[in-house]
Amino acid sequence: MGFVKVVKNKAYFKRFQTKFRRRREGKTDFYARKRLVTQEKNKYNTPKYRLIVRFTNKDIICQVAYARIEGDVIVCAAYAHELPRYGLKVGLTNYAAAYCTGLLLARRLMKKYNLDSLYQGQTEVDGEEYNVEALDDQPGPFRAFLDVGLVRTTTGARVFGAMKGAADGGIDIPHSTKRFPGYDSESGEFSADVHRQHIFGLHVGEYMRKLQEEDDELFKKQFSQYIKTGITPDNIEATYKKIHAAIRADPEPKSRGPREVKVKRWNRAKMTKAQREDRVKQKKAAHMKKLQEEDD
Repeated sequence: MGFVKVVKNKAYFKRFQTKFRRRREGKTDFYARKRLVTQEKNKYNTPKYRLIVRFTNKDIICQVAYARIEGDVIVCAAYAHELPRYGLKVGLTNYAAAYCTGLLLARRLMKKYNLDSLYQGQTEVDGEEYNVEALDDQPGPFRAFLDVGLVRTTTGARVFGAMKGAADGGIDIPHSTKRFPGYDSESGEFSADVHRQHIFGLHVGEYMRKLQEEDDELFKKQFSQYIKTGITPDNIEATYKKIHAAIRADPEPKSRGPREVKVKRWNRAKMTKAQREDRVKQKKAAHMKKLQEEDD
């Protein structure tokens, strides 16, 4: 039998159903979103909070949000571009920075709901699994579910760094250690020490040492900003410890203040009635003056 070209006939087009716009754009996984957003009926209008983590080329976005028909409502947000205020000026998209951003979001959220004194989270970071426990006769911990978007949830992915930071900051997020760095899928064992190294950027420090020994010129080129800010393989852990302490001390967002915006115009601004009448008077007067000069 020869090649038969499949022609889309009238029946095909009559039954065709257009996908949602954000599916067509390749931005939203609606299979996952449906399960993250749907709340149980017996909870009535209680919001189902999501910890949203997104990565761009130069930034990390962490948000706590819940869904409404009109659109998602953002409760709290933190960004990696805020970290220079706490002492981290380089490497704003790695695993350690993701942890810091998640921690900043959690502490900011706790402060907003006056839970910061009740749920301190994991103050001594050891890389082990940590889950917030509810206190007796006190408000329960804030619960949120991780929303990873379209990212591949591989072992050691940075989204889990942000989640770990939020969990250590006091947010109750259901999770396990199976996707943290240091988990071995073959043996089923989890090395908390490997995870701790990633949280404090020690894996970056190890690579810095290796590169410096092999090719000093490439090291100076690749880690020029680290050298400029004084971060070395020896002090990288201490630097991140200071950043964590600074975040816990003051998680509040700082307003940039009113910005002076100079509006550009390429056309004339609209005149009032009085201005228009005055303009006509001036034109008449100028015309009459011109006529008198010609007569003279």
